[in-house]
Amino acid sequence: MIHKKERIYVPANLTISWENIEPLFNELVARSIGSVEELEQWLRDRSELEAVLEEDFAWRYIRMTCNTADQKLLEDFQYFATEIETLVAPLNNDLNKKFIDSPFLDELNKEKYEILIRGTRNALELFREQNVPLLTEIQVKQQKYQAITGAMTVSIDGKEYTMEQAGVLLKSPDRALRKKAWETISKRRLQDREELDFLFNELLALRHQVAQNAGFENFRDYMFRALGRFDYTPKDCYKFHEAIEKVIVPILQDQADSRTETLGLDTLKPWDLDVDPAGRPALQPFGDGNDLIEKSIACFKALDPFLGTCLSAMKENDLFDVESRKGKAPGGYNYPLAETGAPFIFMNSAGSFRDLTTMVHEGGHAVHTFLSAGLELNDFKHCPSEVAELASMSMELISMDQWSVYFGDNDADLRRAIHEQLKDVLKTLPWVAVVDQFQHWIYTNPHHTSEQRREAWVQIFGRFGANFADWQDYELALENLWQKQLHIFEVPFYYIEYAIAQLGAIAVWKNYKENPQLGLKKYKEALSLGYTKNIRSIYEAAGIKFDFSSEYVQELADFVEEYRKKI
Repeated sequence: MIHKKERIYVPANLTISWENIEPLFNELVARSIGSVEELEQWLRDRSELEAVLEEDFAWRYIRMTCNTADQKLLEDFQYFATEIETLVAPLNNDLNKKFIDSPFLDELNKEKYEILIRGTRNALELFREQNVPLLTEIQVKQQKYQAITGAMTVSIDGKEYTMEQAGVLLKSPDRALRKKAWETISKRRLQDREELDFLFNELLALRHQVAQNAGFENFRDYMFRALGRFDYTPKDCYKFHEAIEKVIVPILQDQADSRTETLGLDTLKPWDLDVDPAGRPALQPFGDGNDLIEKSIACFKALDPFLGTCLSAMKENDLFDVESRKGKAPGGYNYPLAETGAPFIFMNSAGSFRDLTTMVHEGGHAVHTFLSAGLELNDFKHCPSEVAELASMSMELISMDQWSVYFGDNDADLRRAIHEQLKDVLKTLPWVAVVDQFQHWIYTNPHHTSEQRREAWVQIFGRFGANFADWQDYELALENLWQKQLHIFEVPFYYIEYAIAQLGAIAVWKNYKENPQLGLKKYKEALSLGYTKNIRSIYEAAGIKFDFSSEYVQELADFVEEYRKKI
């Protein structure tokens, strides 16, 4: 069983309310610190308080997303956002000042605390008291996206489906059924397009105001600082987009042309993108959600006993909610429980192959949580997304060596699954480039109209192939396709990391294929660092480069394509 660490500073079983936690914050602000040893103890006490609050918030978020229709769960989440975080924010700023202004700061071990000090100084520079209520309002508003999309269901041939369940029909060899499913899904999404558009316009205005309050010209530049992107710039992102367009798009265009020919079509429509070109039925690597969990534990255990122990411990402690159902928020996530030292995995399994890759992806995040759980300070575990997604996307590829757990003796299905995964690895890159470039456009043109936003989306999506499909007669669905992407609404600018980490994951997998024992060892060592080193150093610890030049993209794409063609 997983147990929370014993508390030293925060009273055990403390009920989280402002009245109970305010004295703890006040004590930290007022405490006299007379030596470097006392400064380090102060950091540990502050870290413990942060972990307690983070885990309390985590469970409020988890329970709300597991059942978006429960008003009480929504209110519990909103209470924390409006009544706790709003009051904690200025006190956290005071604590940051106390830390940076400490006369003993220079006596701290620089190698150990360098990243923490850099991040704290950055937070101080960004903090504006007038942004506290705005950020709270943003956090509450953006949860409306989950309520809207979580309520979406469709009826096909008399049966009700969640959107994830209906999406499985897009893999059917029956083209008429695929078309019906796709049109029904699109029609349902379009019913809420105006409500989602209105919601996003509200979020856009609030985010722009936050950026201006903090002294930035636009929200894009603000977020690069807020996300701690010290290792690359917006200009680097544009260059990465260009590399993807130059190297990856032609590869995917060739694959789309081959698909069109194999299916015997003149052109691909949006409902032709997921079906097996040879007409084989959709892969079924597991039965129900419990079977998916059990097989994933076995897969991870076969790779490395420690990895299997991570997932089995989560199962024993009910830290999974994997099956799709009505009223459940869309998507999937791994949510670290800061005090417990373990995570919760949430996803919407509908019995598809994609659910397998989602599980091993989130399982990679889970392993990262366990590997970094023993780090001394809570801040040491707050990895940047470029590192967090390296953990998950690498696991998607490394785990392929043990996918026979899901397919048994069916070698044909196993090879097909690996083949599809390697296609998806490259297919991810243009979509990430589209979403990232779209957000650059949105926030550097903050006064645009909804119509201009739709036009920008179509233009950017087209530049990267528009999924290599013919959208004639479905222009409205095309224009509003961006509304499917949760990140645009809830975690703005958290997306280019997927492409950066995808390149890193290919490199990790390449190392693993060349030397499995050493490759896995370096992967685990890199994740064990948490955020005690900068991104480049963590990538180097994994035995890879932090590089997204055209040349590097080409090198790794060639490796993927050569391996895929052997399968």
